[in-house]
Amino acid sequence: MPRFYCPTPLSPGDLLELPASAARHVQVLRLQPGEVITLFNGGPEVPSSSGGEYAATVTQMGRSHVQVQVGAYTAVEREAALQVHLAVGMPANERMDWLVEKAAELGVASIQPLMTERSVLRLSGERADKKQAHWQSVAVAACEQCGGNRVPRVHAVLTLAQWLKIPAALGAGRSPRLLLSLRPESVGLHEAARATTTGITFLSGPEGGLSTAEEDAALAQGFAPVTLGPRVLRSETAAIAALAALLISA
Repeated sequence: MPRFYCPTPLSPGDLLELPASAARHVQVLRLQPGEVITLFNGGPEVPSSSGGEYAATVTQMGRSHVQVQVGAYTAVEREAALQVHLAVGMPANERMDWLVEKAAELGVASIQPLMTERSVLRLSGERADKKQAHWQSVAVAACEQCGGNRVPRVHAVLTLAQWLKIPAALGAGRSPRLLLSLRPESVGLHEAARATTTGITFLSGPEGGLSTAEEDAALAQGFAPVTLGPRVLRSETAAIAALAALLISA
């Protein structure tokens, strides 16, 4: 059954028009009145959502709108118990799209795109806003496909220095804070994450990694260096490998 993200409060019996992106998808699939779809609204736009999903029946199909009637609610939960908040030095080209898509599929709680000393991708102003909106839509599509009922928030682009100055962004109340690093004192990811069952803030660098000064700044904010093993992975592969290690069994 097709699944669609509908970022609005939902209640059985409601008649509502789908948001434009979902309506376009329904039209592309050539669904007709009477056909049943699945809606979910867990995500950054509806923080009060309890998760789960709703059956809904298509009632009207227009050229630019789709109306549905919300049906029964199912309290299904497909999210990991461990919340992992990923801060990542943005890789270049389409690799950031791929990273956001796979992170959402794995169940990441939020994504913070960062510009660092070695970042190839540089964004500011309207271009940064458009990229943020694009990545948020990538996360939505990934959750629609994989069955996730909570869309991770993709935050506005910041520099690493800016982000490290925001205590709440670093995971106040969440422990531990982990930094993917090649430092010799780095410990295994699972060993470092063993102390928590609730939340982790995970920082990963761009192509070429974080500079020594940037790592020192993160360590000064309570981050602990961790490793995935002896191989040096591409930036986007490393971030996804870490998320998979943390979330697949969570």
